[in-house]
Amino acid sequence: MDSAKILLYLVTAQNHKHKFWLLINSLILLLLNFSFSSCSSDTISTDKPIRDGELLVSESKTFALGFFTPGKSTSRYVGIWYYNLPIQTVVWVANRDTPINDTSGILSIDPTGNLVLHHNLSTIPIWATDVSLPHSQRNSTNVVAQLSDIANFVLMLNNTKTVIWESFDHPTDTMLPYLKVGFDRKTNQSWFLQSWKTDEDPGKGAFTFQFSTIGKPQVFMYNRNLPWWRGGPWNGELFAGVPNMKRDMVTFNVSYVEDDNYSALSFNMFDKSVITRIVIQQSGFFQAFTWDSQKSQWSRYWSVPTDQCDNYGTCGSNSNCDPLNFDDFKCTCLLGFEPKFPRDWYESRDGSGGCVRNKNASVCRNGEGFVKVVSLKVPDTSVAVVKGGLSLEECEKECLRNCSCAAYAPADVRNGGSGCLAWYGDLMDIQKLSDQGQDLFLRVDKVELANYYKKSKGVFDKKRMAAILVASTVAIVLLFSYMYCMWNKRRKDKMMQQLNQDSSGEENGAQSNTHPNLPFFSFRTITAATRNFSNENKLGQGGFGSVYKLLGNSAYKMQIIKNYLPFPLHTLTNSYEFKLNMQLTFLNMFNLWKFHLFNTDQNQRSSLGWGKRFELICGIARGVLYLHQDSRLKIIHRDLKAGNVLLDAAMNPKISDFGMARIFGEDEIQARTKRVVGTYGYMAPEYAMEGRYSTKSDVFSYGVLLLEIIAGQRNTHCEIGRTSPNLIGHVWTLWTEGKALDIVDPTLNQSYPPDIVLKCIQIGLLCVQENAMNRPPMLEVVLMLANETPLSPPQKPAFLLIGNQVLQESSTSGGGSSINELTETTISAR
Repeated sequence: MDSAKILLYLVTAQNHKHKFWLLINSLILLLLNFSFSSCSSDTISTDKPIRDGELLVSESKTFALGFFTPGKSTSRYVGIWYYNLPIQTVVWVANRDTPINDTSGILSIDPTGNLVLHHNLSTIPIWATDVSLPHSQRNSTNVVAQLSDIANFVLMLNNTKTVIWESFDHPTDTMLPYLKVGFDRKTNQSWFLQSWKTDEDPGKGAFTFQFSTIGKPQVFMYNRNLPWWRGGPWNGELFAGVPNMKRDMVTFNVSYVEDDNYSALSFNMFDKSVITRIVIQQSGFFQAFTWDSQKSQWSRYWSVPTDQCDNYGTCGSNSNCDPLNFDDFKCTCLLGFEPKFPRDWYESRDGSGGCVRNKNASVCRNGEGFVKVVSLKVPDTSVAVVKGGLSLEECEKECLRNCSCAAYAPADVRNGGSGCLAWYGDLMDIQKLSDQGQDLFLRVDKVELANYYKKSKGVFDKKRMAAILVASTVAIVLLFSYMYCMWNKRRKDKMMQQLNQDSSGEENGAQSNTHPNLPFFSFRTITAATRNFSNENKLGQGGFGSVYKLLGNSAYKMQIIKNYLPFPLHTLTNSYEFKLNMQLTFLNMFNLWKFHLFNTDQNQRSSLGWGKRFELICGIARGVLYLHQDSRLKIIHRDLKAGNVLLDAAMNPKISDFGMARIFGEDEIQARTKRVVGTYGYMAPEYAMEGRYSTKSDVFSYGVLLLEIIAGQRNTHCEIGRTSPNLIGHVWTLWTEGKALDIVDPTLNQSYPPDIVLKCIQIGLLCVQENAMNRPPMLEVVLMLANETPLSPPQKPAFLLIGNQVLQESSTSGGGSSINELTETTISAR
């Protein structure tokens, strides 16, 4: 960080109580910055080494190479980091397993033409390259080392520019554009990533990301040499097991080369201004980051594993893992197979034992055949054989001739599929994918084959009859519709003419200046559609207004609105204009039931066992993540609470009531309002006190809701004899005393897994931390819920007060008092 950036950081710092420490730290950084004597070039030569305190800087000043100390460590390492970013982000380390304990390190080129790292004038190198040069090429000026603009540190012959060693051949934990991962059997070279041990120790950690060399090459992440996650083989277009790769191919220019002896993957960005890195973390995640220049921080783009099905072999052999099968068990035996350990499978929901062929099944020259299983991450290809130049029909015949062949698939899915990928033995690590999976042809016996074709034929016959019926119905409807349209055209024209006159020239459906994709409808239009807000059309009263149905003589206007409403009901938020969101595609808003977590009837509340509560916790998290990240628009709900979480017939949670929601642009971080709306007990402190809201405001509300689901009581519930006047404070007190499980709803009768409940409580406390910057984004919350990873300790949560009293909820508005106007002085945080 240069002096100008440090001074700018001081000026823009918002937290005044930390300014003294910011000043001290910045002065230290200035002194350290001045102590670095950057070399005049990007090159080391035999007569120009670099010492601790000096830097090599690439030509475009993108990367720097020098000595650094990670985190709170006292050890020194030689590494490469981004030179032009305010956060030091190391992407390569030379002496990762041999640190220096002082600042006497020197990196130089020795007489043999090798890079060597010494300290204290020792003759024994701490780290060195292993290059063998002929004596004729070992002269004082012939070998140089240069740091390139893509972070590749290259040792080369100066006269011919021949590369004899490069850091890209020895990556650490980070994959950068143009760096490759793979192997070359001819040169016995392997390029792989290996995690740091800890944030303070860049030594070789437990996790590696590499290509397997057995069978058809495929992407793997290993935990101490055991499979941890598998991205699958290259299918001609992508690695099916890498999340959202089909989507990301628009942004990432992916290059993959494979033959019998060579396999290498690399990438670069179509937009060269995007700064991207992919890192294997010591926590077991493989994550892609992009630099957010607006926030001056790294933003996570994607991460694996994301769910239980991503962990290698979750459902054992010969089974399919479906992460979206919430109603039933995620593991399903393949057709013709049954659980190997039925008790574990059905009672404990442990599918790791896998499946075996059904008893008495015969799949060897006894009328067997193949059935198609669609949209999968194909099985582990370590036991697969690849044969090029075969069609799918030829592949089927080839597999059928060998009784050990259990399944086949096209090796290349392009142009309808070509090449043959055949599996021999058990089928491991199959996963159901939603959008980028491929088909697998599974070997089954003649009984299963007959049943399969019988069902397929039945489905086909039903589809054919349905098609005939639909076609006939459509023809009749079209005929009557045409007659009706001709009759009704004049009436509609007259209606629209009257509507335009009533709207005083305002065009319904005009676009918003703030959000061009959102049409506006005039208040007169809505008045007509609700029959002047008549009581007969009033459906209910919410915390922010009345809810009406759109019926009656305004059929044409009702049809317009129905076409664009993302859900059947909407709250009137303004007496002048009614904004309707045309872009939000939340498909789950239908046939909802009222949430009943806080029912005073303990028998009814006990029906929500821990399993169902955990599904609610995870489902709500995924819903909020959808609003923040996965929907077409970035939505801040602003009123997430128990009353706005509804259940369908299958007890699946649905987020409702978007009357207070706000839409953010892709580059927006937060917004501010003088009109604070929301519900006591769920509002984040920065929103309640200053009107500042962001995705972290919803994270706070989610944290409150998570703790309420575990405790079975509202945040504002005040219990006699309790030291804290609200649930958040009570949970925090119990957490600090090591008694957090005391908060669990007694109706669960201790029938819950303590470790998972404790993790959920910790996640809830992380979400309600007082400082919004410390709260995790919803993507991290979803990942924390789905994976067993170490969590950071939570800091002090926010306790909202009004005067000296905790905000109390009324019995209306779905479990909380909604507020409309609030000045900054009426609420304080403790």
